[in-house]
Amino acid sequence: MTDPESTRSRLLQTRQFKDSVHDYGKYKALFSCVPGPHQNESRKHFQRLRSIKQLGLSYYVFPGASHNRFEHCLGVGYLARLMATHLRDMDDSLGITDQHIECVELAGLCHDLGHGPWSHVWDGIFIPTALPGKKKWKHEHASEMMFDDMVQTYQLDITPEEVIIVKALIAGKASRCPLGETMPFLFEIVANERNGLDVDKFDYILRDCHAVGDKGNISISRIIHSARVVEGKICYDIKDANQIYELFYTRFSLHKRIYNHKTTKAIEYMVIDALLAAEPFLKIADLVENPKRYVFLTDNLLNRIEESTEEELEPARAIIERIRTRDLYKVVDFKVFSHEDKTMVEDNVTPDAIVKVAQSGVLTGVDEELVAQLTPSHVVVTCSLLHYGKGKDNPLNQVTFYSKKKPKECAKADYSDISLLMPSSFAEAWLRVYTKDEAFHGLIQAAYRHILKSLAPSGPHGLPASTEEAQEEEEEGFDPGVLSGPGSTVAAGGGDSDVDVHPITLKVWHPGSPTLGDSPSTPRMFARNVSTGSIGSVSGLGAAGVGRSRTTGRTPSFSENQFTAVPPNFRGESPSRKPRSKRGRNVSDTFESGRPRKSARLSEKDADAS
Repeated sequence: MTDPESTRSRLLQTRQFKDSVHDYGKYKALFSCVPGPHQNESRKHFQRLRSIKQLGLSYYVFPGASHNRFEHCLGVGYLARLMATHLRDMDDSLGITDQHIECVELAGLCHDLGHGPWSHVWDGIFIPTALPGKKKWKHEHASEMMFDDMVQTYQLDITPEEVIIVKALIAGKASRCPLGETMPFLFEIVANERNGLDVDKFDYILRDCHAVGDKGNISISRIIHSARVVEGKICYDIKDANQIYELFYTRFSLHKRIYNHKTTKAIEYMVIDALLAAEPFLKIADLVENPKRYVFLTDNLLNRIEESTEEELEPARAIIERIRTRDLYKVVDFKVFSHEDKTMVEDNVTPDAIVKVAQSGVLTGVDEELVAQLTPSHVVVTCSLLHYGKGKDNPLNQVTFYSKKKPKECAKADYSDISLLMPSSFAEAWLRVYTKDEAFHGLIQAAYRHILKSLAPSGPHGLPASTEEAQEEEEEGFDPGVLSGPGSTVAAGGGDSDVDVHPITLKVWHPGSPTLGDSPSTPRMFARNVSTGSIGSVSGLGAAGVGRSRTTGRTPSFSENQFTAVPPNFRGESPSRKPRSKRGRNVSDTFESGRPRKSARLSEKDADAS
């Protein structure tokens, strides 16, 4: 990429493709960076992305979500070139050259080379579990590894300096190369660490919405053409602030409705269990360090396990068979918490803690035979932080705007400059409890809810406890009972004591039900650090390892979910255990209450006639 003649030759090598989101897009870097006879085989690293679903296992829930990382990378490369070219057109003094634009485009095309099977399932859940020493490993690390291997293997027409630039653009790290000192704005195009407003997000939001049938009103073209560089940063016209806010909100909405759908997450954990069962035999996690093998790692991994005959893979095949027959892990309960409570909830609501409470004897109306059989391996607890893109912060606080009257000046916008209807919080924690065996459904829920009650401080009958009363009782040495996690000490969790309080009426299973057995209110707990050692007996509170309590009364986050309540002895039925009639219906559904179905009545008439 240094010879002017070579540059001119590459610029003539353009290709077009028809995209479902961006219509026709032109490309140069994808083809021009690969010389002569190696052109097709060197793209093996890129072509691999055709076999990795963009939304991973969401395809099992949303049939339209069949798009792959391949077309997403094409879209990001296209938008990256569009953005870089637009910034140059807006201000010639920036010094953006064709070489810079090609590097930005190449970074967009290659930014997801390192994604593993089912996209974020691989680096978000499997690798941290299979390789505890690599908990911070992300697909971006593999993207740089795969890009290096592609360059070295096929001796691509790209200088070492440009390799450094492309990798820094992929990571969004301007500090990693000298170009970042003079053109830091280029490193906000593909991966924007400052506010998350980058072409990667532009493409996946448009593409994912299109795939699942959401018809949004966001105009990415307008947002890109609103961008300009002011004071070394990419800024946007203040009149497009609402469009940008809608983009961040759509990100949150997709995470809540699509990416974290309850059934999608259930299948994800089943796939993870299958991979972990196969890991001792296949050693697939180790491939993250080997680009020559990683290039063959795609979503067909599940099929390879399924068609295997080795005895060592039978446990993994059994789990996959459950997925195929839709005998899935089931949601026992779920709850939305304040983001400040996420650490505390994660520390206390664990599979071990749920089993500990279930076997402690504090629950009423449970099946003792099931209690004896329940183990932590039957329970899955997941707590996700859902946000607008910048954690608990409003991402618009990190976006700078200019105005038509002051195009050379930029500033952050106030709420009153955009809207007074924005949420008071931009993040929430979403807890879900699953059972791998429906027989334990009611038991697991009862144990989880026992823990939940003990985490929720309250005054009498669920009313808020006053701060003065809390201080008085703390001075008197009030010490509610605490149960730690099974056989271990749980570290103090996070949590902010300054949380709004809302009196509520606690919902129970049904009026007069003897199955819940607990009073709607629990003893008050106050803001102080609690030492949580192992305790042999279970107190009435039964909280598993409370790290930090709070001064407020019961909040809606800690009330029971009235829509998921079942009796403690409830046992669900999986598809494989449901009794079926010859016609495929459940035997129990053959007759309605007090009156037979039409087909049954016709059969009776036929019998009388004969």
